[in-house]
This record gives sequence, C-alpha cells and structure tokens, in this order.
Amino acid sequence: MTDFSMLGLNPGLMAAVTRMGLDNPTPIQARAIPPAMEGRDIMGLAQTGTGKTLAFGLPLLHSLMGLGRPAPGTVRALILAPTRELVAQIADSLRTLAEGGPLKVVTVVGGASLNRQAERLSRGTDVLVATPGRLIDLLNRRALTLAETRVLVLDEADQMLDMGFIHALRQIARHLPAERQTMLFSATMPKEMGEIAETYLTRPVRVQVNPSGQTAEKIDQAVHFVAQGDKAALLAEYLSKHMDESALVFARTKHGAEKLMKLLVSWGYAAGSIHGNKSQGQRERTLAAFRAGEMKVLVATDVAARGIDIPLVAHVYNYELPNVPENYVHRIGRTARAGRSGRAMAFCAPAEMADLRAIEALTRQPITVAGGTPWPGSMADEARAKARKANAGGRGGGGGQGNRAAQPGRQAKRQEGTRNEDGQNRKPRRPRRRARAA
Repeated sequence: MTDFSMLGLNPGLMAAVTRMGLDNPTPIQARAIPPAMEGRDIMGLAQTGTGKTLAFGLPLLHSLMGLGRPAPGTVRALILAPTRELVAQIADSLRTLAEGGPLKVVTVVGGASLNRQAERLSRGTDVLVATPGRLIDLLNRRALTLAETRVLVLDEADQMLDMGFIHALRQIARHLPAERQTMLFSATMPKEMGEIAETYLTRPVRVQVNPSGQTAEKIDQAVHFVAQGDKAALLAEYLSKHMDESALVFARTKHGAEKLMKLLVSWGYAAGSIHGNKSQGQRERTLAAFRAGEMKVLVATDVAARGIDIPLVAHVYNYELPNVPENYVHRIGRTARAGRSGRAMAFCAPAEMADLRAIEALTRQPITVAGGTPWPGSMADEARAKARKANAGGRGGGGGQGNRAAQPGRQAKRQEGTRNEDGQNRKPRRPRRRARAA
C-alpha cells in the first residue's frame, strides 16, 4: 500500500487525511490499518512518533460511520491511555479526523470534575478516551455502560503495565462484551505484554516495524559523565548553546522537576514544568505555552515521556537517567518526530552507571560519550550505596544543583509513579524492607 487512497476509507475520513497533508501512510499504518479494517485484533509494536494514533484511529472511526447516535450512557469505542497528556493528544487527533461529521469524542481523566464528566457521558458517546483509574470511578458510579462497546484500544500498553494499571484493566475488562475488536499498541515489548495479549486479544495480527527497544534513527544520542551536584550548571551550559530551540528536560521525581525548573527560571531561562503534582489546568497551560514557543525549556517527569507530540522539540535532556530502561526510549522519542532529526543528551552520575548499562543493553548500542569519563565500578558502587542509605532514611533522590538549597528532589520521599495519575497505588518494583517485629 503506497497511499491512503488505497485503503477504502470513508470519504469524510479521506477528506480529513487530505486536509492534514498526509499522502503516504507510515510503516505501522500501512501494516496495521488493512487488517484492523477487517475487524481483526491487532498487536502493534512501533517506535514512538511513528503514527500509531492514526493506525488505530482511522479504522476505528471508519467502523463507527453510519451507525446513528449512540444510546444514552453507552460507549461504542473505548481507548485507554496511561496519562492525561496522551489522552488529550489522542482525542485531538481523532476530533481532527472526525471534523464535520456526527461522531463524538469524549475524554475522561483524573484532575477534572467527575460530575461534569458523568453528565457528558450520560448522552452517549461514540469514542471515549480515558485513563483507567478515572474510568473505574465513573463505572462505579454507574455513569456509563460498556456493554455496547465494539472496539477496545490499549495505547502505550507497556507504560500502563509499568504504572500499575494491570489491575485496573482487569476491572474494566469485566464490563466489556466478549465479542469485540481489541487493538494493543506499544513501543516496547516487556515479557508481561505477551500475557496481556493472550488474555485480551483473539488471534491477533502482530505488526512490528522495529525491534523492541530500538530508538529512532534520526536521534543523535550522547552521554556526559558528571557528578550529581554539577548537573544543573552543565545543563545551563548546554541550554545556552541553543537558546532559540525547544528543549525537554527529564527529571526522576516531581519535587526534583519543580526545583530544577525554578532554578532555571532564576537563571533567566523561560522554563516551565509538568508532573503529577500539577493540576490538569496547569499542565495544559504549560504545554500550550511550550508548543507556542513562549517557553523554551520544559522540565518534566516520566508523566511526559509519552503524550507530548510537539514536532519542534529539538533537544531532550535526561537530567537523571530513568531506572526503567524502556522509559529512556520513550523520553528521547519526544524529539525527531514526523521524520525530523533531534538530539538527546544523558547526564550520568556515578550512581547511574547501572542504569546507563541497562539502557545500552536494551537499545543494543553504546551511547556516544560527549564529555567526562565513565565512572569506575568502585565509585559507582559507593555512590549507589550512599543513595540507598539516603533513601532508607527518607531522603529520596532528586537532582543536585551544587548546593543543598537548590538541589531538586533532595526532599522527595518517593519517585514519580509510586501513585499513578488517578491516585491508584502502584505496585513497587522491589518490596520494602519490613521492620523487625518487636
């Protein structure tokens, strides 16, 4: 298939694709859309930024055309995504495709009025895009029914696993009819994904356009070895080299992201932050300002690793390396969108050497050294031991700024993600040490 006109799409959808300036489908779209339009279950694996939303969005909307208005309180198609930002991005894309037609796209996420969301759903919905926790809240209130849902989409399913949404997914699945089409899309393929596919998909068509863990070819990746306390000054040095270009900076904790943002602002940078402690309104306003170029630096936790589709992000900085290597792939995937090139720089402190090696093992490629010297094993071991001791004492890590007052995350007691976006507990990766019984 060489162009969208060969797909047999509804004329209204084809007109929308033309308005968007799209001629040729991306590899994931070319391989996933035809079987999806036949009603087959799909398991799609592709890098972030390769057009997965249209890969499920076009066949989903096509299947709903001509059905008339949905009954009150019903949902015809359900899309689950792990973060508010991703929900908003998916909904915006679908509304653009459905523009001028009768199909209605509704979103429900945490941080917004539950009563208002329930009132919107009471009228019936063609497509519902939701975070799992908030959807469960509404199901418990009987604000909607999924008994007539024809299509289920799990987007960024690997992140939903990492954020502890598997239990929420099981709860939601009990409300869905057995006869439905299910499409699962992900950028990586952890072992648990096979279990999800076996449970919720029926004889799926597997569409994989890149090896799991592979990063986009047009991202220029590098690592700079630097002491934790010197990271902020080094970041400022790099940012000063491209003042007119947008940069996304990833920190590990909510408190760390906020303190780093405030430090950059005090140094004269137009910076903002998004993380789990921000309200939905704050996050939307910050993203809008970043997209408009009113601020050039956005500091974020992994809540933004997916769901930020800003084509002009030229630089991604891993101020702190993620302790889940797959998140590195998603973070740097925020640049080099839609065929553009981009640059990704990682700062590696002694305690992060194991994280760096895990990332290189996942991506199957060494990261180019831009500065500093790889930390020797003894120094890395000592730094990790100090970090573990500090965490045991309730002083969660963040990011050093060279002095205690300015170090982001020094007072953080737990990492971003311990609770997901909808307030549900996330199963910790390692069990906490139990206190000895008296």
